[in-house]
Amino acid sequence: MKNNLLILATTFTILASTGTSIAQAPTLGTTVNFVLFTSAGAVSNIGTSQITGNVGTNSGSSTAFGNVNGQMHDNDLVSAAAATDLTTAYNQLNGTTPTAFPAPLLGNGTTMNAGVYSIAGATTLNLNLTLNGQGNANAVFIFKIQGSFSANAGARVILTNGVKACNVFWKIEGLVSMAAGSTMRGTIIANNAAINMNAQDTLEGRALSINGAVTVNGVMAYTPIGCGSPVLTGPAAPNLASTGCYAIFSANGPVTNTGITSAIGDVGTNVGLCTGFNTLTIAGTVHPIPDGSTAACAADLLNIYNYLNTLPSDIELLYPAQFGGNLVLTPHTYIMKAATTLTDTLFLNGLNNPNAVFVIQINGSLSTSTYAKVILKNGTQAKNVYWKVDGAVNINNYSVFKGTIVANNGAIALNTGVNLDGRALTTNGALATNASTVNINGACGSLGFASLTSTVDLVRITPNPFSALIRVTLVDASLVNLAQLNVVNVLGEVVLTTTLTKEVTSLETSHLPSGIYFYKVTGNNKVIQSGRLISQQ
Repeated sequence: MKNNLLILATTFTILASTGTSIAQAPTLGTTVNFVLFTSAGAVSNIGTSQITGNVGTNSGSSTAFGNVNGQMHDNDLVSAAAATDLTTAYNQLNGTTPTAFPAPLLGNGTTMNAGVYSIAGATTLNLNLTLNGQGNANAVFIFKIQGSFSANAGARVILTNGVKACNVFWKIEGLVSMAAGSTMRGTIIANNAAINMNAQDTLEGRALSINGAVTVNGVMAYTPIGCGSPVLTGPAAPNLASTGCYAIFSANGPVTNTGITSAIGDVGTNVGLCTGFNTLTIAGTVHPIPDGSTAACAADLLNIYNYLNTLPSDIELLYPAQFGGNLVLTPHTYIMKAATTLTDTLFLNGLNNPNAVFVIQINGSLSTSTYAKVILKNGTQAKNVYWKVDGAVNINNYSVFKGTIVANNGAIALNTGVNLDGRALTTNGALATNASTVNINGACGSLGFASLTSTVDLVRITPNPFSALIRVTLVDASLVNLAQLNVVNVLGEVVLTTTLTKEVTSLETSHLPSGIYFYKVTGNNKVIQSGRLISQQ
């Protein structure tokens, strides 16, 4: 008996280790865009889930999802097509010929190679299951489970050596249940049974049922990329023209500041006065009254608004008052058709494309909670993020915001401690800042950013006093004639200065009192670079 068991175990090991990509991926059709779907049954969410991909049912309703990074399709033409395509994909998977017959307990540190695996009954995933593509980016894995499937708490499917989640498929004849904290990769197709995902579960793939409810509870689920799926780049970015050099601007209204605000970029208004800004903490030109530059900016701003306003939207976020809450967005044009409140955190995922563009159209006002955050991940750059707002904008205290804000007929308030990596621009309305930091993103020729790079290294000698080293590198020294670097305190007093005549110049400060300082580089009668140097509590 022992010899027979040894032969069987050896046979399975050989099959698993020598499997090749002989499995054929099914044709998903319109289901490729769905992350959660059932042909018949309810699709429901409990708690806060992060969902990327379409959600829907062809016979039932989808409930309690909040904002989803995808489209909702219940009982419509899209869901009808998905139901048909899901049956086709199921039949294709069901008709594949098995290459191996593993035991019904998967995982426990096992590694499996590409192939078609058939399991006779109810199956459990425990601990880690590693799928090894053996360097083949087209390696396909198909698991045909002739019973229910469960993933124990913390169980994980791990992809290595080129495997893509879009090439992993689970055809299950029964209930699918994922315990808390488990991670699944691949497209799950349950036949005549429900799919349940629990708290802190992760699904990189799809959960699709031919006939059964799909229920998620505080999960992260997202459609996989690759395998011919379109590369998301978002829409084309607008031409900023002269507005590219402005950090803070109103085409028609006063621009005022209280407290110590620093900015990289110009500041001004085309109708009214610009007051309260300390030019020593602004790396750019402060335009106290309208001039030719502000007139050009006002005209260009209207063009930008019209462009952003008429872009066709890809995804409607259905709950503007519940914006944020760890929602993850990908490169698209989004629309919200009412006043919007950003609470907690919003993630913008560039999918490793540094040129990906995000446009968020808000047909109403925009406000944030205190300490709200927009976080850029996987290559997203603030210069490629645009907010079109039809109404007032109120960025609350100590919020961190990313992107160019274009408000139409609404005031903008950047409150205490706000950090905006982008621009605050309004076509018509007052603009107020209060001890804020606003830095434009991207090149601006009038500021000379393309000709200079700088780093600031802080070295604490003792808690007080301290010293810091500024290193400035002029990429093309000919662009700057006798550039000067100044360090100023919050009162605008110059505490250190030096003339930059070499291609690499450094200035060391020493024994400064505790406080906040700014550095500013000027040359050829223009500001080249500026920023906050030291912030010590």
